[in-house]
Amino acid sequence: MSALAELAETAKAWPFEQARALLKRLENMERAGKPKEGPVTFETGYGPSGLPHIGTFGEVVRTTMVRTAFETLTGGKYETRMICVSDDMDGMRKVPPTVPNPKDLEPYMQMPLTTVPDPFGTHESYGAHMGARLCAFLDSFGFEYEFKSATELYKSGAFDEALLRALEKFDEIMAVMLPTLGAERQATYSPFLPISPTTGRVLYVPMKETNAKDGTITFEDEDGTDVTIPVTGGNTKLQWKPDFGMRWAALGVDFEMFGKDHQDNAPIYSKICKILGSQPPQQYVYELFLDDKGEKISKTKGNGISVEDWLAYAPQESLSLFQFQKPRAAKKLYFDVIPKAVDEYLTFLSKYPEEEPARQIENPVWHIHSGNPPEGDTPVSFALLLNLVSAANAETKDQLWGFISRYAPEASPESHPLLDQLAGYAIRYYEDFVKPTKVYRAPDEKERAAMEELADRLSAMEEGASAEDLQTLTFEIGKAHEFENLREWFKALYEVLLGQSQGPRFGGFAALYGIHETARLIKSALARDTESSEG
Repeated sequence: MSALAELAETAKAWPFEQARALLKRLENMERAGKPKEGPVTFETGYGPSGLPHIGTFGEVVRTTMVRTAFETLTGGKYETRMICVSDDMDGMRKVPPTVPNPKDLEPYMQMPLTTVPDPFGTHESYGAHMGARLCAFLDSFGFEYEFKSATELYKSGAFDEALLRALEKFDEIMAVMLPTLGAERQATYSPFLPISPTTGRVLYVPMKETNAKDGTITFEDEDGTDVTIPVTGGNTKLQWKPDFGMRWAALGVDFEMFGKDHQDNAPIYSKICKILGSQPPQQYVYELFLDDKGEKISKTKGNGISVEDWLAYAPQESLSLFQFQKPRAAKKLYFDVIPKAVDEYLTFLSKYPEEEPARQIENPVWHIHSGNPPEGDTPVSFALLLNLVSAANAETKDQLWGFISRYAPEASPESHPLLDQLAGYAIRYYEDFVKPTKVYRAPDEKERAAMEELADRLSAMEEGASAEDLQTLTFEIGKAHEFENLREWFKALYEVLLGQSQGPRFGGFAALYGIHETARLIKSALARDTESSEG
């Protein structure tokens, strides 16, 4: 066993906890005389009626983290794979309003998405188009996965054995499902949904007969005639809850995570998987995100932010970190969490090289980068860059680099590409979210006196003083002017100078912006307030 595998046995990070639980499941299967055959399979699912979203990203990135942890724990003993299944055989329940010429799709209601024409005209069906969108989305992040179309799985025979078993166990599945339904639905419910041979639609109809020996079902078609069809070969599909459990059995799924909204149904999925003769996978339930008002994010409400939104203002790694941290806690997901996530990522990345191996595998960057974090540190935080943009009225990265190069002469856009990226992100984030909310205020007499002294002291200093020295100076002036709570002194500086109530350490900002520039910034702010009061 490798040293890393030994550390993985006791690592506390949640992906390792899940990896150990998965390994225990496999060992229990071996002891029971049913050893795992084929690769250990991690699954994620995708509803192709809408575009891939931040939940899609979160599920795949978190599953990838567990997969990496498992491979580390087991030292390559097991082959692994991650499959991403698109539910493209589901009937189209409503026409997406965002597609071109939506009226053209109305005749295809309730037909499998893979038989609905592609309104964009690029693929053989709407389902294929959305599957391609999913793959392009996942590929853009470099995920390692296998794409599976539910339609292909049903039509190719991959599900045939499981479907025939489900037909044999029809009554047992019904016994699981019926107690979960209301009286009206119970009367017409069937786990099998036939695809009408005449209309091509997915039908929600009761079964008139099931024949396990022949592998067929009989139902009343839309034209009123009784029709008998095989359950195999893509002639039927299962309702979504039985489908979940059947898929686990048919594909040999060993691990799957899902949102809290699936939690109540998970025992049903597991029961159906067992009825079909398979061991349910190791499961992990994560919390759903909240919007800026603390309400659950909903695709239909559009009250969250998209992956594209996040990546417009911050690197992918910061989003991966946000997904890694406390997946079982409800967290607010909105634009104002981005700067903190960026700086936390930078902090974890800078600590990593100096950590012992036991600490390294607990560090989020180990999980974000699949055990191989990049080298290099970033000498300026994102929060500092935002303040620099504000103070300098910067509109280009070149303007910011003028300050950065003086503060950190060893840094350049070429040597520090991440910092260069962050400079661009900072300008964009500042313009869209910080600038519109700025409210400058005038200082009171006590604050004005302290700021005047700070400006004078800075003006008299030579450039090159450290951030720590400048922080100490600012601290001392606050004490000398009898601020009982020095936090209020620093808050006043930010409110008067930058129009915001908080920021990073003031000494760091002054060192980055320049000592004399900071002095001039203070003096101009005080002059502005004098002019406004005289006016």
